[in-house]
Amino acid sequence: MNKENLKAVSVLFTIILLTPLITSLLDVNFYLTQLTMSIYYAIVSIGLCMLMGYAGQISMGQAAFFSIGGYTTAVLTTINLIEYKGSFLINLLMKLRVLVLDKNVYDNDVLFFSPWVTFFFAIVFALIISFVIGIPVLKLKGHYLAMATMGFGIIIYKIVKGTKILGQADGISAVPLFKILPFLSIDGDISNRIENFYFAGFILLLGLIILINLINSRVGRALRSLHGSEEASNSMGINTSKYKLYVFMLGAVFASIGGFFLTHYNGGIGPSEAGVMKSVRYVAIVAVGGMANIWGTLIFGILLNFLSLRGVFGSLDDAVFGAILILVMIFAPDGLIKKRFLDALIVKCKIIIKKIQLKLNKEGN
Repeated sequence: MNKENLKAVSVLFTIILLTPLITSLLDVNFYLTQLTMSIYYAIVSIGLCMLMGYAGQISMGQAAFFSIGGYTTAVLTTINLIEYKGSFLINLLMKLRVLVLDKNVYDNDVLFFSPWVTFFFAIVFALIISFVIGIPVLKLKGHYLAMATMGFGIIIYKIVKGTKILGQADGISAVPLFKILPFLSIDGDISNRIENFYFAGFILLLGLIILINLINSRVGRALRSLHGSEEASNSMGINTSKYKLYVFMLGAVFASIGGFFLTHYNGGIGPSEAGVMKSVRYVAIVAVGGMANIWGTLIFGILLNFLSLRGVFGSLDDAVFGAILILVMIFAPDGLIKKRFLDALIVKCKIIIKKIQLKLNKEGN
């Protein structure tokens, strides 16, 4: 990781660290709920940024992978296997802590898969499905690729909306909390609002560090050459098909992780998360942030999703994201945030952070 990215990561870390304190001082702690949700949506966007900005491949099916992660954990953690308790297999799985015995809201015994296990399944399913879909689909280019991935997204949407075990149009509710540590559980409880925000920030930072190091590695250079010219990359001995498939699978995993954690945070998931307009949103965010600008994608990913969740756009929510995509493609195809602006923003953030720290030190003394 170069110095510039290291500075940007440190600024982001400080912002995440100070945000709960700032919201508390301004008496707007309720903003943390939407900010936490926005971070999980932003994780999907930065994964898509790698695919669009560096591999030059457009995907209109990221919402499908998001829902794969969310529905995987929702189904496995709400299924009740209590009637099979006592069998050899169930006892073995309980000893291995694959299954969890708990009480539901009616004080009845329920036996379901541990969220730790469902997290593994969510990633594996995303990898398998993206691998199977990616091999034929990534042979296409341009709008053909966009239509193919959109078709995949529509299929997933119809499946989750029409399958009984997936809750059909009602979705799945009563998804249990994900207890990570004795003092940290992923859920929507107001008392855990700050802890959940910090955890979401930690996952975001971890994902960013992975992607930044990937971008600056040999793989990242191969992806940039692929984006410039696939034919030239092939002539230089780069296996473009392999790299396109790998980055497609990487984007799918990021989307699945975002869906997994948001489902536990919200306590449920509905078919709207798999809708085509959700995929359009992710593409619009990457476009407005800059196709190969992971920091710009992150900024707009959090900002636009936060405004959407706060109801700023009202009933025109989907129309706003569609309009953003059209306008950016026409007037600013390279995105709105340039590197010089981003560098200036980082410097400004550092100055503001220092002022806040000085003010807090004075109040402490």
